[in-house]
Amino acid sequence: MSDMQPPSGSTWIIETFNAGGPVMWPLLVLSLVSVSMTIERAAFWMRQGRGNAHGHVSKLASVLAADNTDGVEKLAQDGVIADRVARRLAKHGANDATAIELVERFRPAIERFSASMATIITAAPLLGILGTVLGIINSFDLLGQSQGSGDIAGVAAGIAQALITTAFGLTVALVSLFPHMMFRARAERCLAMIERLTAAALSKK
Repeated sequence: MSDMQPPSGSTWIIETFNAGGPVMWPLLVLSLVSVSMTIERAAFWMRQGRGNAHGHVSKLASVLAADNTDGVEKLAQDGVIADRVARRLAKHGANDATAIELVERFRPAIERFSASMATIITAAPLLGILGTVLGIINSFDLLGQSQGSGDIAGVAAGIAQALITTAFGLTVALVSLFPHMMFRARAERCLAMIERLTAAALSKK
């Protein structure tokens, strides 16, 4: 019987990471940044809670259309974008430029990290492809130096580098893609909600 034991989970991860070559480091940084931004955005939309839900926004629109400032205060919550918009409209009123003003005021918070996540989704597979090219170059270089004798271990290491970096790059992109699409959809609904509340405030005139 062989005395060789399979590597532990942490050892296997470290060995696989090292086999991927230098491109794995920027991919690791991108993955950590992506996870951090995803957690922040998830916490942001969770804080919005029911405040941006369709039913709650409909109630706010109704009291704004009825010019019911007290009704807005009863419904509103602190920190929720829909309620902050409703309070602003109830206190200061609305005009034709109000929707644009409010959208631009809240857009940075609503769309935060959107461009960064989109960049990671694009860059991660490209870095994976770069690692693939470097691994293949390394394999062909070893084949050229072997002059026909063949360095199987070296060639295999180059191919492993090519496959590992591609897989890791695609994984980082996919893990970032689905939260990014979900957050973008939430952002679009939130911006539409601001326009809806502004239209409701204008309709009382």
